[in-house]
Amino acid sequence: MFFDLGETLVNEDRMWAGWARWIGLEPSTVSDLLQAAIERGEHHRDVFARIRPGFDWEAEAEARARAADPETWTKEDLYPDAIPCLQVLRAHGYLVAAAGNQPASFGAIVAALDLPLDLYVTAADLGAEKPAPDFFARLAARAGVLPGEAAYVGDRVDNDVVPAKQAGMLSVFIRRGPWARVQSAWPEASAADLTVDSLLDLPALLSALRAS
Repeated sequence: MFFDLGETLVNEDRMWAGWARWIGLEPSTVSDLLQAAIERGEHHRDVFARIRPGFDWEAEAEARARAADPETWTKEDLYPDAIPCLQVLRAHGYLVAAAGNQPASFGAIVAALDLPLDLYVTAADLGAEKPAPDFFARLAARAGVLPGEAAYVGDRVDNDVVPAKQAGMLSVFIRRGPWARVQSAWPEASAADLTVDSLLDLPALLSALRAS
């Protein structure tokens, strides 16, 4: 079982509020900008470029770190259903892993979340980012399984559901967060093999699927 991180296991509201504070905007304004960017199909790192041309996300992230205001996650950002779901799946014998498009620097951040994972890798570790097919193929190889033996759980239709299914994995759509609010209305959302609003529903659905 492979899990995306942002908005799948981790609620990113506080992260976006941190960015709002850093650039002097209200969190609600940043939320509106993000939703508009998602609707236009833009990368989330382009959110601020329309109001601050030439905005360099990586440079600003480094400046935040120097100012002791880093972009980060903590245990309080975990969705309440994240750890219970992972624990149940491991108890059922699944290999449980997390992998997303985070930079290599997030390895220590994710480790500090103390998630019950068998494996965590970043896109930097894999040398490929979602939605590239290589991301999913290399992820499966890193876990020692075939794509058809794995499922990928994510909140995005474009980055998670569709490419995971095209890679041969069981695709699971978790409907929460800003991307899901927009993309759940897309026709492509129906490509998901399973759709859930809570990760607590996932173990029973997987058990029923295996039994059938």
